[in-house]
Amino acid sequence: MTVSRTICLGFLAVITVGTILLMLPFSTSSGNWNDPIVALFTSTSAVCVTGLSVVDPGTYFSFWGQFFMALLVQIGGLGYMTTTTFLILLIGRKFDLRDKIAIQQALDRPGMSGSAQVIRSIIATTLIFEITGVFLLLPAFVPEYGWNQGLWLAIFHSINGWNNAGFSLFKDNLIGYQSSFLVVFTITTLIIFGGIGYQVILEMYLWLRDRILKKITYQVFSLDFKVATSTTLLLLFIGTIAFLSIELRNPETFGAMSWRDQLLLAWFQSVTPRTAGFNTIDIGKMTTAGLFITIALMFIGASPGGTGGGMKTTTLRVLASCTQSILQGKEEVLLYERKIAINLILKAVGVLVGSIATVILSTILIALTDPELDFIQILFEVVSAFATVGLSTGITGTVSIAAKLILIITMYIGRVGVLLLMSAILGDPRPTRIRYPEENLLVG
Repeated sequence: MTVSRTICLGFLAVITVGTILLMLPFSTSSGNWNDPIVALFTSTSAVCVTGLSVVDPGTYFSFWGQFFMALLVQIGGLGYMTTTTFLILLIGRKFDLRDKIAIQQALDRPGMSGSAQVIRSIIATTLIFEITGVFLLLPAFVPEYGWNQGLWLAIFHSINGWNNAGFSLFKDNLIGYQSSFLVVFTITTLIIFGGIGYQVILEMYLWLRDRILKKITYQVFSLDFKVATSTTLLLLFIGTIAFLSIELRNPETFGAMSWRDQLLLAWFQSVTPRTAGFNTIDIGKMTTAGLFITIALMFIGASPGGTGGGMKTTTLRVLASCTQSILQGKEEVLLYERKIAINLILKAVGVLVGSIATVILSTILIALTDPELDFIQILFEVVSAFATVGLSTGITGTVSIAAKLILIITMYIGRVGVLLLMSAILGDPRPTRIRYPEENLLVG
């Protein structure tokens, strides 16, 4: 039982428990036993913080069903190992070497020291942002739905925003609040900070603390911080401009809106593909170009160490730097005057190849099971599932059972990670002293 197998089986265990809970009669608004496929799909989508749903969560599930969904999203966003480690801390048991290695791999940390403090920081950061999100959303929901329902709506959407899940209790998701600056600002802020990674937030906090206390020595930002923040800001800016330019003349999305609302819509649509499935427009009515831009942003995804999925921003930057080095005739890959190790380059290539292979295979299989669907709809749904985004053109509830099962598997692969899943299947690599001769190969 390797660490990677423990993590993969842990997610399967949580999905199984969630499926059972969502199948119980008191989890549905009708009071009947839930459809096993609906329960399995919803549980997988929640634990994998995807947000895809084959039913309307606000009307199909009772309060307890919605509560279980929020709980599963919270566990999935924190990660199986983080949640398990937090429970270990609560009962007072000390970490052994295996626990530290598991935390290191699950959080993609460079070292094993300070694992307990890292888990406490992650839990504290999560609570601070989610509670803040609840208080900011209360003025938007309470006047319309009253205190009880308004408070639950604020809690549910704050949890889904921070964990980049995207489940909504409204039939039209957040389309009804597309002109609300408060809702758009709160949800997008939760999405960005939830997906940018805990280490980035911690470094930002330490830098601000040193500045406020006017310390002589300031916090020095790591390469992870520089790459994650710069790439995130660049993608958000490019996405906003692209959506504003492309959808401006589309009367079904941006065309009929005022200039202020168009900016809000473009900003939200640029943020939400960062693996959060909220939407303030009808995705199915977007132009083909808009859908392809959304697919590209979804595939890239969030940053490592956060609650989002996708290929990750750091992987994109490493691959882009490799291309730049080749074009400049360099023999080493540099990022912010730092040399990137060969094992990180190989890992980035492996993530890219594995991600593309998963998307291609899932798209082919769904095209075979549901041939009546358009290619762009299938590709959009598959990338949304793999990158744990949750956006949909509206076909999730209408696809066949076989297609639903394919999407379930795709969501699971996207959440645990392609390389981690392959490591769990094949086992840890064995070291070898064999060295082979080098030979040239025609490439490109």
